[in-house]
Amino acid sequence: MARLRGSSISALIRAGIDRILEPDAGDRAAALERARRAIGAFDSGLSDVSERHDVYLAEAFRGEGGAV
Repeated sequence: MARLRGSSISALIRAGIDRILEPDAGDRAAALERARRAIGAFDSGLSDVSERHDVYLAEAFRGEGGAV
């Protein structure tokens, strides 16, 4: 296909990836709006989640409870 298009295989792969990842403008706007609405909507009650997020996730997956 690259030869037929007169391009390199790398260029063909990049074009394919761009096509797959190219967001639909409407979907992107809706996703951004959902993200904006989620900001500040949740409270774990913990003050160190940004520092210990990996620990809390590991505990949650092990079923050790916790606030997460």
